[in-house]
Amino acid sequence: MTDVADAPTRGRFSAFSHRSFAVYWSARLATTFGAQILSVAVLWQIYELTHDPLYPGLVGLVQFVPLFLLVLVTGTAADRFGRRLIMALSTLLAAACAAAMALLSWTGLISAFLMLAILIVFGVARAFLGPASSSLVVSLVPEEDFANAVTWNSSAWQAATIMGPSAGGLLLSLGEKPFANWLRDMGHRQLAGLLDGHGPEMAYTIAFIFMIVGALLIFTLPKPPHSPPKERPTLSNMLEGFRYIWRQKVVLGAISLDLFAVLMGGAVALLPVYANDILHLGGGGLGLLRAAPAIGAILMAGVLAAFPIRNHAGLIMFTCVALFGVFTVIFGLSTVAWLSIGALILLGAADMVSVVVRETLLQLWTPDDVRGRVNAVNSVFVSASNELGDFRAGSMARLLGSGAAGAVGAVVIGGVGAMIVAVAWAAMFPTLRKARHLNART
Repeated sequence: MTDVADAPTRGRFSAFSHRSFAVYWSARLATTFGAQILSVAVLWQIYELTHDPLYPGLVGLVQFVPLFLLVLVTGTAADRFGRRLIMALSTLLAAACAAAMALLSWTGLISAFLMLAILIVFGVARAFLGPASSSLVVSLVPEEDFANAVTWNSSAWQAATIMGPSAGGLLLSLGEKPFANWLRDMGHRQLAGLLDGHGPEMAYTIAFIFMIVGALLIFTLPKPPHSPPKERPTLSNMLEGFRYIWRQKVVLGAISLDLFAVLMGGAVALLPVYANDILHLGGGGLGLLRAAPAIGAILMAGVLAAFPIRNHAGLIMFTCVALFGVFTVIFGLSTVAWLSIGALILLGAADMVSVVVRETLLQLWTPDDVRGRVNAVNSVFVSASNELGDFRAGSMARLLGSGAAGAVGAVVIGGVGAMIVAVAWAAMFPTLRKARHLNART
């Protein structure tokens, strides 16, 4: 009764009335912002060093492997050693990776092999950071403000996925010759010499600063009360999550649909090829291409908030997965910047619809006693679809030919593959296709 009575008086910023959450939110925004800058710079630099689409694909693979191998260890660490401490130490480790990238780049010692080695460590940091950061927020606000905190927590990630790549692209463009030549024409020769060809170095340095700020903010949080976990995560527990998913065809269909559609349609690893060789947008354009799907996702999230899906949820999900493939093909074939960016925005919007439907169905069809284990499996599958999708795109582009032709072929084949997955899964999982509402098993 108290929650209901208090609800009308609580504002949309009620979570920020708690200092701990405000600090946490700022730390997460800074950390994610830095990670997004780092991601753009890594993709650009590794392609500049190798001119081989396989290497941007390997960027996803080497970050996924630690996440997969440590899936049981990371949750246990967050529960037993404290989520605040794990989050802070993981952020410091990620900052150290950015610092290593910057140092090796400034000194001219950087290589594709060293970048991939550092990214393995960065993947370890991400593996520990995810469970700790997502679990910490519940201890920072009272129950009546928790929903508001979750909303703002998600907004921090969404904002960073737009601003981070854009900022990374801007920093890359400052290191390109046109800007350096403009500085020379303006009489700033020393500054031009410092920036010329050093876009990735500046991006890594700025990413390091933001991650350090994030880590310091986390350390200022008061230590939350620690309660021992009720059940220690084990291999047997994780396998129970797999067993439940296999038995429940709606859950299996929803999770595997995302896995295989994004595995086929993922094209992030090939964005440097498009920015450099096809659209000729440079490093700044790469940041815009990276940010475009997030822009579409946020716009669609606003639409769904105003006009929620009330009927034919399963059919809408399959339709949007198919549209994800269609817009991927359009992007793959486009040689015009505005059309490519527009296709990526629409791609992100279609993906957001399928994500909302899938995640909602997943939660409502899963009993509470196995929801944690099912969500753990789902998180691995989501990461697999993204990172392994990048590897699929890069390796396929290498097989199809060097340069732009291989990249276009890999993206178009992936988009067609996503459409085939949508049609095949709609036939294989009729119960999921016929799911009508998001608030009941009907």
